[in-house]
Amino acid sequence: MAVPKRRVCPSRKGMRQSHQALVAPAISIDAKTKSVHRPHHVDLRTGLYRGRQVLFRDDVQGTQGTDDTSKG
Repeated sequence: MAVPKRRVCPSRKGMRQSHQALVAPAISIDAKTKSVHRPHHVDLRTGLYRGRQVLFRDDVQGTQGTDDTSKG
């Protein structure tokens, strides 16, 4: 079993523990919807990011819904 050779002084203990503090996550409040979300992330309730709708859009472009294998 490992045993410390010398007693740790209070300043060294404080320096070691200085990086162990818990920090509350940062939050942002949207001006339009008053919804709370993480900064620089998409608001998952409304789908807005920096005032633009990026999630939950109805005008999705692409090949969703078209199935070429069923033709013929």
